[in-house]
Amino acid sequence: MDSLFSPFLALYEMGGPVLMLLLAVSIFTLTVILLKGWQFRNARVNKGQQIRQAIASWDRGQHEKALSEIEASRHFLAPVIALGMQERGGVGLNKRLESEAEQNLMPMERGFRILDMVAQLAPLLGLLGTVIGMIEAFQALQDAGSQVDPAALAGGIWVALLTTAAGLTVAMPTSVALSWFEAQMDDARSLADYAFSVIGRPVSAPTEVEELAQHVA
Repeated sequence: MDSLFSPFLALYEMGGPVLMLLLAVSIFTLTVILLKGWQFRNARVNKGQQIRQAIASWDRGQHEKALSEIEASRHFLAPVIALGMQERGGVGLNKRLESEAEQNLMPMERGFRILDMVAQLAPLLGLLGTVIGMIEAFQALQDAGSQVDPAALAGGIWVALLTTAAGLTVAMPTSVALSWFEAQMDDARSLADYAFSVIGRPVSAPTEVEELAQHVA
């Protein structure tokens, strides 16, 4: 049992409670990032090519083909776009589709505030640990009086700076992951806006000339 907790005790002795808190935050943050990555993978967030093909087919007037393509997609926005294609330009369709899309986007963005908070607070926690360590180092220097050991003072400062490095180590990957997730959501919103602008246009009734041409064909 002692051997199991010995690495944690060593960390505590080196950086104190702040370093242990940063370790716990890093484990929690890594769990959130992995869960979000799994969620994005299952939702096919970055697999919008099939939706773009369906929208292009719809824009060319191939409505049945577009509907079959969008129903075959596993993208998390596909059901909303399929609903718009089935309504075929009903009254107030765009507003309804935007509301439906936001309902689908909200679960995908859940956890972003946690990652943002960690990216901002982890360096501050590291700085707090450094300040506490420097205070303890200078208190030891004062207690030593005239018999100051420079090596011991340097060792105390090195240990104090360790928490700052740990805070930056936690914050930087978290910020990168959050930026990637937010970029994926921006792409999804852009794709939804483009789809709604295309399929939200009312489908005009065929003219007599078009009906005659279709009948002759």
